[in-house]
Parts: sequence; C-alpha cells; structure tokens
Amino acid sequence: MCSFSSRGPVPDMRGDAVIAVYIMANFRNGTIYTGVTSHLFQRVWQHRTGVIDGFASEHDCKTLVWYEQHDSIVEAIVREKTIKKLRRVWKLALIEKANPQWKDLAADWFGDERT
Repeated sequence: MCSFSSRGPVPDMRGDAVIAVYIMANFRNGTIYTGVTSHLFQRVWQHRTGVIDGFASEHDCKTLVWYEQHDSIVEAIVREKTIKKLRRVWKLALIEKANPQWKDLAADWFGDERT
C-alpha cells in the first residue's frame, strides 16, 4: 500500500528513511528523471549536490516535482518500472495533477527557497 504526497516534506523526513518513487526535473516541461529510493531526503540531496554522476546530474535535474511514498522497496521498484514505461506525456500528467506549478517540493528541506 502506498500513500501519495506531493506537497511539503514527509514528517520526520530527515531522520527517517522514506521509501519513494520520485521525479526530478531541470525546469518545467524540461528533462525529467524518474527514480526509486529507500531514503528520499538523502537521495534528493544527492541529486541537488551532484555527488553521484549519471543522467540526472548530466541534465541538471535538481528539482523534486513529484513523489509517491511506499511501504516497501519492492512495491516502490515495481511502481518505478511502471512509471518508466509510461509515455512522457503521461509522466507530465502525473506531475501536473499533483504539482501544476512544478514547485520544488523539497525547497524547505535544505534551507533553500527554490519554487
């Protein structure tokens, strides 16, 4: 079972591991990256700081625009694979439905105010 959260931090995000599928973007309707993690706060920080090389780093995907919390990593991986198979337009619809202004959902997690 999963719960969807699209605005603000998950309670106790910094201390607790939050299993989630997430989408990072470089700007509205720009390049998007879909990922899965067992610790959302830590993974978003890694994207923002660029400490891990890869697609998201190369394309400057540093803005958390969508995430979906899950109870198990297996469940989250299955959901990530499903989302990755979706057409781009459907991924954009997921973002637009939950976050129509493409605000940075993690802006207040790290003390910056990107919105």
